[in-house]
Amino acid sequence: MPLMWSKLATLEVTIDDVDLLHHELPLPAFKRLTTVVRLAGDGHEGRGEDVAYDPIDQERFRQASIDWPIGEFDLGSFSKALDAVALFTHEPQQQAYRDYRRWAVESAALDLALRQAGLSLHDVLGRTPAPLRFVASTGVGHPPSMEAIERVRRRAPASRFKLDVNAGWTQEFLDELAPLGIVDVVDLKGAYQGTPVDTPADPELYRRVAETLADAFIEDPAWNEGTAAVLEAHRDRITWDAPIHGVPDIEALPFQPRVINIKPSRCGRLETLCAVYEYCERHGIGMYGGGQFELGVGRAQIQALASMFHADAGNDCSPTEYHDAGAHDSLPASPLASVTWP
Repeated sequence: MPLMWSKLATLEVTIDDVDLLHHELPLPAFKRLTTVVRLAGDGHEGRGEDVAYDPIDQERFRQASIDWPIGEFDLGSFSKALDAVALFTHEPQQQAYRDYRRWAVESAALDLALRQAGLSLHDVLGRTPAPLRFVASTGVGHPPSMEAIERVRRRAPASRFKLDVNAGWTQEFLDELAPLGIVDVVDLKGAYQGTPVDTPADPELYRRVAETLADAFIEDPAWNEGTAAVLEAHRDRITWDAPIHGVPDIEALPFQPRVINIKPSRCGRLETLCAVYEYCERHGIGMYGGGQFELGVGRAQIQALASMFHADAGNDCSPTEYHDAGAHDSLPASPLASVTWP
């Protein structure tokens, strides 16, 4: 059992009631929907956020009749009780959504347990939160332009970025972007399978990106004979996100990365997340945090985790105002003051 999980697993929690709350943010390109899991007990509430991207999955979740575990638990026994709970009434659009929903419920239980005990997570784990550095994450269109980047920079001039690559990225665009020195991570989207953001491997595109954005981490390449030949010289900048749901996935990577993107929602279970943190620290693997377009409490929770485990990294967990940057006259600047949970 991970040491951190042994500290959390014994936290007591009383659950009397469960509600599922609809959250949405209309944007020009789409409407983002999430579901907040609210656990109530002993005069307190704990919340977690289901970040699955399919609106139908979210609607089915809110309408489902779920036999929730009710009563007195510790977090370890509550997690075991969840194993017998059918959180999906239909096969989800993506298997990753099973982890996302499990995280929503387990993070709500942790939130409630902390509030009932009058503790913060860093108290329990014996860690010190630090000011949280974050990046803005955005697409740049197809064909690409600087418009989305400049929209953010006008409102937060010192912003740094995590950018999603697509097949339209030309050398001209890269030459315009590179001198600014504002990119921490470029996401090649090559490790996704069966999603709307799948991006086919293109060794020539990979070469242009790696050579021109020479200081940025290179996230989620599709790793095959052709791309490996191009990226081998940049191995110390290669990182992964989409495949990582636990320690076995890190061990299955083509090589041990210097840095890795940790998304708590991908891990699903608190025990799994604790194991990932401990594995990375034990093996000298740096970490940065990843967001899932959370609309509410889920964002604050991943910020708190990043503040404890990798505060001075290119964390993709900017404040929610960045989701719709153009709707705000100004944006919070990085770093944020130390973030705590709760």
